[in-house]
Amino acid sequence: MGSRYEEWDRVYRRYPIEALPWELGRPRKVLVELVEKGLIKKGKALDICCGAGTNAIYLAKKGFQVTGMDISPKAIEIAKEKARKANAKTQFRVQNFLNLPFKDEEFDFVFDMGCFHHVKVKDRGTFINGVHRVLKKGGSYFMVCFSERNGSAWNHFTKEQIIQLFSNYFKIKNIEHVASVEGDGYTRYFYSVLMEKRLPP
Repeated sequence: MGSRYEEWDRVYRRYPIEALPWELGRPRKVLVELVEKGLIKKGKALDICCGAGTNAIYLAKKGFQVTGMDISPKAIEIAKEKARKANAKTQFRVQNFLNLPFKDEEFDFVFDMGCFHHVKVKDRGTFINGVHRVLKKGGSYFMVCFSERNGSAWNHFTKEQIIQLFSNYFKIKNIEHVASVEGDGYTRYFYSVLMEKRLPP
């Protein structure tokens, strides 16, 4: 998995979970709202870049069959222990997001909290194809990524860029600009995008 594996694993080994801004210790509000409103059907779910597993555990408690994956072995170790303590039936595995080891059309739902904005530009097509492949026909992909409102950067997106990147493979059902106070107290801006798989052109 190379240097990216080492980089992320080092972060999870060096710092306590509560010191990591993206690890809130509670499920993401945008995900909770989606589930509570019944906008995604319960079934097999993949939490891609699951980190310490908080969102995956929430989904499992809500009746989803959940697989969480992350590139950091330490993050997965933490997630497994959290799931055990919560008595949540989940599967966690160490995996790179560019090589999804799942069958075609295996999942009803893919959740991506802050994963896509870490995909290098050259790998975006591979990543999008992978998510599309493992989703069932009509399955839902909920992606939350950095917005350009955080400032200019290669991984900060405009609404137009998101539509351009994903619309060939997914029907974009809803796209919203959201603000989130992260674990370090800073407010960061995201686009939350609910998509439905469709056949590519």
